[in-house]
Amino acid sequence: MQRVLIVLAKAPVPGRVKTRLCPPATPEQAARLAAAALADTLAAALRVPAAEVVVALDGELDPTLAGTTVIAQRGGALGERIAAAHADVAGLAPGACTVLIGMDTPQLDPAVLGRCLDAVADPDGPDAVLGPAADGGWWALALRNPRDAELVRSVPASRSDTGARTRAALETAGLRVAAMPELTDVDTMVDAHAVARACPGSRFAALLAAVGA
Repeated sequence: MQRVLIVLAKAPVPGRVKTRLCPPATPEQAARLAAAALADTLAAALRVPAAEVVVALDGELDPTLAGTTVIAQRGGALGERIAAAHADVAGLAPGACTVLIGMDTPQLDPAVLGRCLDAVADPDGPDAVLGPAADGGWWALALRNPRDAELVRSVPASRSDTGARTRAALETAGLRVAAMPELTDVDTMVDAHAVARACPGSRFAALLAAVGA
């Protein structure tokens, strides 16, 4: 079975990304931190065994993301964009299983993502694997059938119960759902420092230290 890792990303434009880091960071510093997090995330994604990487991008990035396929994000609310990205990948790679992540977890482990894809590729395994985030959301979603992402289209984002609602939506439709390890994603500066401690050798950690916020 073909395996696809989807990175849902936004171009790091000052004032449009990581605004909750401001203050103490400036909009320009927050954008640079977002760019570093994306670079670390893509580096990890490209190390996932036997997986193709598709970046569902809001905006434009320069230079081109080598080793990846870039598609445009579609839809308004986050759930709509998640469902659309999965539908687009299902069209590009019929029969593939997927795992979707954002650009807020530069500390992620490629081996964990690989095991998630192994799980949903196994006919006897779960239909979905969900990675809970420390704030109550989720940082990753693996699906045997990417079109099942339509089930989360209307789940509200950025809430303390987003992860629980997502799992409930999948299970109510009859999917068997397993869990990944919990991670902290970068929303606030407190989060940023926690994530940097989890990946001390990363671009993100080095830039955060240089920013000094």
